[in-house]
Amino acid sequence: MTVALYGGSFNPPHLGHIDAARASIKALRADKLIFVPAAVPPHKAMAEHSPSPAERLELTRLAAEEIPGAEVSDFEVSRGASPSYTATTAEYFRGEYPDARIVLLIGTDMFLSFEKWFDFERLLKLVELAVFPRDKGDLERIESFAGHMRRSYGAKVTVIDKYPLPMASSEVREKLPQRLGRDMVPEQVYARIIQKRYYGAKPELEWLRGQAGKLLNPKRVPHVLGCESEAVKLAARWGEDAGDAAEAGILHDITKRLDTAEQLILCEKYGIILDTLEKESSKLLHAKTGAMLAEDLFGVSPRVRDAIFWHTTARAGMTLLEKIIYMADYIEPTRDFDGVDRLRELAYKDLDEAMILGLEMSIEDISSRGIEPHPRSKEALDWFLRQEEKKNK
Repeated sequence: MTVALYGGSFNPPHLGHIDAARASIKALRADKLIFVPAAVPPHKAMAEHSPSPAERLELTRLAAEEIPGAEVSDFEVSRGASPSYTATTAEYFRGEYPDARIVLLIGTDMFLSFEKWFDFERLLKLVELAVFPRDKGDLERIESFAGHMRRSYGAKVTVIDKYPLPMASSEVREKLPQRLGRDMVPEQVYARIIQKRYYGAKPELEWLRGQAGKLLNPKRVPHVLGCESEAVKLAARWGEDAGDAAEAGILHDITKRLDTAEQLILCEKYGIILDTLEKESSKLLHAKTGAMLAEDLFGVSPRVRDAIFWHTTARAGMTLLEKIIYMADYIEPTRDFDGVDRLRELAYKDLDEAMILGLEMSIEDISSRGIEPHPRSKEALDWFLRQEEKKNK
C-alpha cells in the first residue's frame, strides 16, 4: 500500500494543490493521498488575517472532495499551537500505516533546504520523498540534490516529472479582495471563502449573479439585473461604493419567490421580530429575510445587509447606500408606471427629493389598492421632509 502525505498551510487550498495531488496519485500509484494542513507552519509565518487552523482544515476538506482517493487529516491542527514539525507527523502516520510505503510530497524550495528541517535524518527513516519541480529549470537542480541525498543519507527520492499549475496561495489571497481569484480555487472552496469573507474576499459579480439566479423566479431576473445596473449608476453619481451597490442590487430579492409561510420560517431562523402587518405580507417580509439570507449565504457586510433590509419600506435616517437601493429598485429600466421618468430624472439631481417623491407615490399606490401602508414608510417620508426643511432654512 502506498500512502502519499501532502502537508502545507493550504491558505487557501487552490487548483495548483489539486493538480499536484492528482499528479502524485498517478505518478506514485498511491492508494491514498492525505492532505495534512498545518496548525503552525515551522518554516514561515501565517499571512495576516488568515483563517484559523480549523477553518483552513475545512477549506482543505472541501478541496479534497475533488479528488478520488484523497482525504484530510486533522492531526497537526488538533495539536494546537505547537509548530507542525513534519518528523512528528510522519511518525504518527507510520504508526497508522506500519506496513505501507509512505511518501512525503514536497516542492523544489523545500526539498533543496531539506537538510535544515527539524530532525530530517529521522524523517528520512520514516518516509520516502517525492519532489515536484516548480519551474522547468528546476529538474536539473532537483536531480543533482536527489543524488546527494541518496549518497549521504540513503534517502529514497522520486522526482515527479510534472509541473503543477503555476499559482500560489499568496497570489490567491491578493486577488480575492479585488473580486478576482475564483478561477484559482475549487468552486466549493470559493463559495465558502465568500460566505465567510476570508482574506477580505469580495465576490466576483458574475458568480454572485449566478448564485442569486438559483434562488430567483426566472421572470424576476430582468428586474434584478436592472436594479443592479441602476444601483451602480446611482452609486457612481453620489459617491457610494459601486461594488457594495452591485451586491445589494443582485441579492435584494433572493427570497421574493417564497410564500408567507416560508418567509416566516426564515424569520424564526434568523430571529427577525415582526409586527402585525409584516406577519401577513410576504412582500414586506422578503426584504428582511433576503437581507439575512444574503448575510448567511454570501457574507455581505452589515451595510449591504441593511440596504437590502430596508429596500421595501424605507426608514427614517437612511444611509446613502440604503437610499440608492430603494431608489434603484423603484426606477430600474424594466419599471413602467406613471411618473417613473420624472422620478428617474430627480434621482440623479437630488436623491433626497427623489426619496420624498418615491415614498409619496408608493404610499398613495398602496392606499389606493385598499392596503394599509407600513408605518415605517410614513416615518421615512416625514424624516425626509424634515431634512428638506432644514436644508431650505
